[in-house]
Amino acid sequence: MLGKRRLLLPFLAGLGAAIAACSDDTGSGGADTSSSSAGGELPVQPQGGVALLGSDCDALVPTFCGLPFPSDVYLQDDPTGRNPSGKSVRFGATTLPDNKDGEHAVPELFYDHDGFSPGNALLTHLPRAVADGCATPYDIARSLAADSPTILIEADTLRRVPHWVDLDMSTENDGEGGRPDQRLFMIRPAERLRDATRYIVAIRGIHNRDGDIIPPSPVFDSLRGGYVMTDGTEVEKWTTYARRGRYSDIFGKLELAGVGKADLQLAWDFTTATKENNTRYMVEMRDKALEVVGDAGPDFEILNVEEFPTEQDHPELLRRLEVRMTVPLFLTAATSGVPAGELDRLALDETSGELVQNGTMEQDVLILVPRSVLSGEPHGLLQNGHGLFGSRFEGRNGYLARAANGQRFIAFATNYFGFDEDSVALAAETLTGNFTGIKSFTERQIQGMVNQLLAMRMMMGRVATSGIVDSDQHLLVDPAWIDPEVRAYRGDSQGGIMGATYMAVSTDVTRGLLGEPGMPYSLLLNRSVDWPQYGLLLEIGLAHDAVATQQVLGVLQLAWDRSEPNGFAPYVQRDLLPGAPTHHVLLHVARGDHQVSTLAAHIMARAIGARQLRSDDPAMPVWEGIYGLAEVDAPVTDASALVEYDFGLAPNPAENLPNTDGCDPHDRVRDLTPSYEQQGAFFRTGQIDWTCSGACNCDDSLGDPNEEGRCRETFADQCR
Repeated sequence: MLGKRRLLLPFLAGLGAAIAACSDDTGSGGADTSSSSAGGELPVQPQGGVALLGSDCDALVPTFCGLPFPSDVYLQDDPTGRNPSGKSVRFGATTLPDNKDGEHAVPELFYDHDGFSPGNALLTHLPRAVADGCATPYDIARSLAADSPTILIEADTLRRVPHWVDLDMSTENDGEGGRPDQRLFMIRPAERLRDATRYIVAIRGIHNRDGDIIPPSPVFDSLRGGYVMTDGTEVEKWTTYARRGRYSDIFGKLELAGVGKADLQLAWDFTTATKENNTRYMVEMRDKALEVVGDAGPDFEILNVEEFPTEQDHPELLRRLEVRMTVPLFLTAATSGVPAGELDRLALDETSGELVQNGTMEQDVLILVPRSVLSGEPHGLLQNGHGLFGSRFEGRNGYLARAANGQRFIAFATNYFGFDEDSVALAAETLTGNFTGIKSFTERQIQGMVNQLLAMRMMMGRVATSGIVDSDQHLLVDPAWIDPEVRAYRGDSQGGIMGATYMAVSTDVTRGLLGEPGMPYSLLLNRSVDWPQYGLLLEIGLAHDAVATQQVLGVLQLAWDRSEPNGFAPYVQRDLLPGAPTHHVLLHVARGDHQVSTLAAHIMARAIGARQLRSDDPAMPVWEGIYGLAEVDAPVTDASALVEYDFGLAPNPAENLPNTDGCDPHDRVRDLTPSYEQQGAFFRTGQIDWTCSGACNCDDSLGDPNEEGRCRETFADQCR
């Protein structure tokens, strides 16, 4: 091979001038198909497949199709002219995994994306790799060191991007003991990547379990050496020829960033989607829906009323009622389960690609009227977001009722349509191999988020103006009870996660509390104790292929960015979405959370621009500094802040596994006295005070007299 390299180099040099004019494939996703009379035969492009690859799979990583992911070999010119960047994500027909029935996810599902997710793990396979010397989530700065084995840079600025490395520990298929080697090497950006930005990934010095440096694939060795393969398959010959211009650029930029190519095992590039591409449907649906309902908000009818005449009937609530609002629909349907025919999708005009209203849908809203309205003091409006696949009924007798009565709010909640208890069947259908559900599942959540906004508009408009009167003319909600200028959102778990999207998009609410938050979902899922039940469905649907599981999470994230906070968190308080005011949020995090990893909460906080709050007492530091988050002394006003509560647990694992140490602190923070007091003041004044008695903690050994109020109660409720 060395002799063939030497013979070929003069030939390539002679082609230089001709190639320079037509071989730059960095912009179009196409390939150089020029010929030359300088001598020698050029590789012939195989029929079918992706232009730069000559196949649906990338021979750069020969062990599994679709790797590395994401990759700009699948980013091509958009023939429709609708995608903001002019690009389109176009996988080959068999690039993406197949399900148990041998059916692949069809590439057309992703044609409307103009780049890849700014939150995906960067996936590749290095046989039997170990991650010694790589950055971990507790040593993120290591990824920026000159000798880091993994490098992630912005191609234009050469800025190094902080990250860590996960070996996929969610699978036991590690290549040992006769098991298949399906443990992917995953680079996790520690910050939400920038929109419409090209990135370059490079890996070097990774050993296998025998202590040997893992050699590069033949295709990468050829690209690194600057020669076109003459031995190998037709696909390998073609792709080393077709990508020489791209890799000349990649290696040149890495060299400028201080990364030589001699010892690289792998390098590739990818480009993130534009802000407009990820947010346009949510913003467009919001604006069209609000225009339809106007300042008054949606019409509604009363469904049910529960009266609590005395405190013995209910200590916090005077009454609880349900109403059914009618909202504009922008989906092809609005089924509650799995439809018999085609799955719901966005209703788009075939010519313009714009959203069109497709009639209306009905959505139920639960309203809590606290006993405190009898005092005659005006009450604000507090909207609650429920947990994973939950419902509007969460908190109706607990934390939400207590906040309503104790802090003078009329509280209300509606299901997150598309992500509620009625959506479990569709989620299961998607996970077990109906790939169309990847888009249906996430697009329904866009309608669901807009429905949340419409519920607030109904309460601050029609209800605050006219109240709610039953058929017997009994006044159930007196408009005199409501101060419509005081409006807030709070949510926990899924409600805290999706609450970041709510806060970025809302035109009516500027302050929110995000309890147990985090992003992106593709990071959260493996690290949650809830994962096994969903992972099992994926395993069944994908014939127990652990690599395919991570790939499906990757393309699901691509679609999910249009509803979850990975697509929206950067726009909560800066770089605002069209028509949206500046918002501020309070993030309440339980250290060692079993269900929503604190690592994901930190990524969200960095994306929002929140700071870590600490006591104004210099003797009372934060529990632990968080990479990339500035610290600020309380009190702060008109700002976003993160507060961590400690429960004496081990930290979340560095690997993509859930924490299982001790009692799960998930959902305990919202019931603690300092959390409760902090939210009440913040919602009304915008000021975030330090309300913990010292450091925010619960001592579950029950031996600390300085632990926070309601520690014992939450321990008794959730840990025994």
